[in-house]
Amino acid sequence: MKKIGLLGVGHLGKIHIKCIDMIEGWEPVGFYDPDDDISRKVQETTSWRRFHSVEELIEVSDAVDIVTPTENHFELAAEAIRKGKHIFIEKPVTRTLEEAEELIRLKNEYGVKVQVGHVERFNPAVESLDIQSIDPMFIEVHRLSNFNPRGTDVSVVLDLMIHDIDIILSIMESPIVSISANGVPVVSQQPDIANARIEFENGCVANLTASRISLKQMRKMRMFKEDAYISLDFLEKKAQVVRLYENEPEGGYLSSWDTGEGKKFISAEFPEIRPTNAIKEELSSFLECILKDTPPKVPLEDGYEALRVATGISDEIQMRLKRIQDRKTSH
Repeated sequence: MKKIGLLGVGHLGKIHIKCIDMIEGWEPVGFYDPDDDISRKVQETTSWRRFHSVEELIEVSDAVDIVTPTENHFELAAEAIRKGKHIFIEKPVTRTLEEAEELIRLKNEYGVKVQVGHVERFNPAVESLDIQSIDPMFIEVHRLSNFNPRGTDVSVVLDLMIHDIDIILSIMESPIVSISANGVPVVSQQPDIANARIEFENGCVANLTASRISLKQMRKMRMFKEDAYISLDFLEKKAQVVRLYENEPEGGYLSSWDTGEGKKFISAEFPEIRPTNAIKEELSSFLECILKDTPPKVPLEDGYEALRVATGISDEIQMRLKRIQDRKTSH
């Protein structure tokens, strides 16, 4: 058994409590949250003990689960790592790249496990595919969500798009050569809708759109390669692989095309989806990497890379918005 303490019991923190309670091998020692009303409700509805200081909770834990606003991530994670505690830290990993770099240095110095909460890695649709072998040449992503004040302390890039950035970086082995982006603040002070175009050295292009002001929800990724089309629906937890064949496939086909240069046969596969709770899976994975002394499935370095690309996109958006504002004020 490993003792785990939870920092932050807001919306997502409460979900973490339920998932940790379902995982054999975790021994919850308690939680810390400065909000008295929220903490009281958690005490009334769970068996978790409330701690009144971060230091006391960290001291009695083997591992610490950080589910606080991003602005607190670095300070809390650094303190826990210096105490030799393993860390699960929600995305985005930190506010700045400098903070993430310092956590990597501390993690290496103190020899602890650090896993970042990029939960879509554990989505059943993703896990149904050998996603690292896809080698796409074009990727199209739409992640649309209804407005929710929770999360508006950061832009939609760091709130939503970063999920897809992480998935794409986990697939692509080729380095990024260029990023272009645009975004607009609509409801909050930060961009609420954004689009980014990422070009890789091997010629692959990823086009990502994220919105938190949509009237409908959508979380889809489509990947295209020379002989196949792969579709992932993160929301519905579905995957589809459409392949193109020169000759009639043994298992039959859905349709055929006369391209003018010969016949092409089209088949569709629907990978078997194993129904799972992605948050429970990632917290189970975190426990396993501690017990077996293996690398985390989403290591701190991956969280840093996702933040690095997301920061580049955010910077592009801010520069574009500034140019627009400068043009307005000059007229």
